[in-house]
Amino acid sequence: MRIATWNVNSITARLPRVLAWLRSAQPDVVCLQELKCGADAFPRDEITELGYDIACHGSGRWNGVAVLSRIGLDDLTRGLIDEPSYDGEVAPRAIGVTCDGVRVWSVYVPNGREPGHPHYAYKLRWLAALRETVLAENEPGRPFAVLGDFNIAPTDDDVWDIAAFTGSTHVTEPERDALAALREAGLSDVVPRPLKYDHPYTYWDYRQLAFPKNRGMRIDLVYASGAFADAVTDAYVDREERKGKGASDHAPVVVDLALPSTP
Repeated sequence: MRIATWNVNSITARLPRVLAWLRSAQPDVVCLQELKCGADAFPRDEITELGYDIACHGSGRWNGVAVLSRIGLDDLTRGLIDEPSYDGEVAPRAIGVTCDGVRVWSVYVPNGREPGHPHYAYKLRWLAALRETVLAENEPGRPFAVLGDFNIAPTDDDVWDIAAFTGSTHVTEPERDALAALREAGLSDVVPRPLKYDHPYTYWDYRQLAFPKNRGMRIDLVYASGAFADAVTDAYVDREERKGKGASDHAPVVVDLALPSTP
């Protein structure tokens, strides 16, 4: 089974590249983030033609998550347990489905903007709700994973220069404590291999030639249960998909699994 996660930074803007990538990479399950469209505007016809069922959670210009699967979509859940709001709105940032016995969540964690900002406090509340959802769903022995854009670099080694992030989000202790709380809830970080250079960065800013200079961050993560992590045979960042005109500022993370057959 091949499972991927990808912040596409607008599914409509990125559709030709997404379709080409689905054909070439042949993933069985894809978790998408930052759709930037409502469920009614999601390009279902083009993707279903490639054999994928679609579960979508979106509401408009911002946010939005989806799961594509060619091995079944069951037990659909939109949103987290006690998911917090921001400015009176519960944004579409999390969707959970079961695909051939594997439970996956596609998540788009709030950015946080800057420490001390109300959006930063919202980010931490949102991560606490994610932990409660993990605790409720992470059943012993079941392959389970939370995949997506976490907007957090787990360690200093996951950013190109930690000094450049002084006073910024994505690297603060409370954010990393929230990741530690997810690990304490029974998940581990499936770290992919890079296809180039030494660090498996997944995001490069569009500005200041960040991608060719490899000034990146690893913020697209796969947090997995023991049954999922034990089945991983390979994991890599598809850095090639970040290249060229019209690319997202994130690259897909691809995980291959060899799961035991069920009777």
